[in-house]
Amino acid sequence: MTELLPNHLAGRWQTGGDPGTPLFDPVLGTELVRVSSTGLDLEAAYAYARDEGGPALRAMTYAQRATLLSSIVEALKANRDRYFDIAQANSGTTRPDSAVDIDGAIFTLGQYARWGASLGDRHWLADGETVPMAKDGSFLSRHVRVPTRGLALFINAFNFPAWGLWEKAAPALLSGVPVVAKPATATAWLTQAMVADVIAAGILPAGALSVVCGGARGLLSPLQPFDVVSFTGSADTAALIRSHDAIVRRSVRVNIEADSLNSALLLPDAQPGSDSFDLLVREVVREMTVKAGQKCTAIRRVFVPASCYAAAGKAIAAKLARITVGNPRNEAVRMGSLASRQQWENVRAGTAALRRHAEVLHDGAAVPLLDADPAVAACIGPTLLGASRREAAGVVHDIEVFGPVATLLPYEGLPDALEQIRLGQGSLVASIYTADAALAGQAALALADSHGRLHVVTPEAAAVHTGHGNVMPMSLHGGPGRAGGGEELGGLRALGFYHRRAAIQGAGAVTDLLDGAAPTWSAPGH
Repeated sequence: MTELLPNHLAGRWQTGGDPGTPLFDPVLGTELVRVSSTGLDLEAAYAYARDEGGPALRAMTYAQRATLLSSIVEALKANRDRYFDIAQANSGTTRPDSAVDIDGAIFTLGQYARWGASLGDRHWLADGETVPMAKDGSFLSRHVRVPTRGLALFINAFNFPAWGLWEKAAPALLSGVPVVAKPATATAWLTQAMVADVIAAGILPAGALSVVCGGARGLLSPLQPFDVVSFTGSADTAALIRSHDAIVRRSVRVNIEADSLNSALLLPDAQPGSDSFDLLVREVVREMTVKAGQKCTAIRRVFVPASCYAAAGKAIAAKLARITVGNPRNEAVRMGSLASRQQWENVRAGTAALRRHAEVLHDGAAVPLLDADPAVAACIGPTLLGASRREAAGVVHDIEVFGPVATLLPYEGLPDALEQIRLGQGSLVASIYTADAALAGQAALALADSHGRLHVVTPEAAAVHTGHGNVMPMSLHGGPGRAGGGEELGGLRALGFYHRRAAIQGAGAVTDLLDGAAPTWSAPGH
């Protein structure tokens, strides 16, 4: 039997009490390792994190905890090559796609280390200015933020086993809150390996970082009122979490990132042959193929003026036709596999549902595979669909296929485009392509209420923009409605989820002690 990966809980390594669930190479179909959480005492593990990890972290200042993040960065860099090997084997990703996850995680940690250093030798943060509550100014109120005395439970998705952990853990640890990570089972190996390397390096206090791999049974039950939960995954699972007693009765705070039908919008000025038109085509192809379209921020719907529909479909399909798909170990392969054969089945079923309402502009199922057995590998080529008739496009705004699939849709005038985009019921990101900066600003503001991020690409930003689907620590990650209603990152504002806000009222002698004692909540990085 293959190796059973241990869990790190209550300050020690523990294995589950059964043979475990196997993790597979999604291209070769071979078993890699196993994971199990059966029989683990999660209540004791959570108590240890709160009682040991929490006080040890809170005893440090923000600057000292920032130094811990910097040390984690160095530990991960030292093992970086091994992480690429694990990602290729367990996630089926090419090296550039693995870098999005692994190097993205390291970059985000480093950025929070730099921001944390700017907070200095403080243990709390001032939130706003002192406000007088008496006419003579002798009684005042001041808001402060202090770290929560609970733990942070992260239930993460399969598509980003590295970045998904560290983009959440960076602000949590910087805030002084211990972390319990629960990676998705299918790709848990990379998360477990990273945690193991950090533990082995002796960087963090005991109880500050834990990892539990395997089933999620009993994961929420031991949570207490000052704990927080951050979940990334399906809307169905999110609904179960929101209905759990820990959230409903104990008011455990929860952050959700769920489904998202993200959009790319070509504004009316950007006709075929223009720089903006070419930028949209390039970005759509990139978002469909990076990590085989398995990104929560990937473009799912592409909106173009009706007069551009045929040209856009032809241009995108032509670029997709040059994408090679198969075993990521082959240097000629540009797009690897989906994360699992189950995910392959889901993508095929979702694509079939969309195809009943749309025409096929480029058929991914017909793409031959390089160095991969189609009967075994979770590989599938990118598929571009087109919904040229408005009355047939309804399902396109309801079904998210979590893979290399996107649908092209025409619009008649900008108000029509904005109305159709909003049919997604809330998204993480929409990107806008135009040479008209004023029109771009108007469109972005019109969509701001239904999106977490608006990514505007004009020709002058062509060489420097970070990409529609790249989640940078400087900007908010999250979205309203269907996207889950959560918020992550966005500079130091991410620390807010791991802090409690309180008002301190009293005489000037009391509030004067707060003035100048800590950076305000509008510190650099917001």
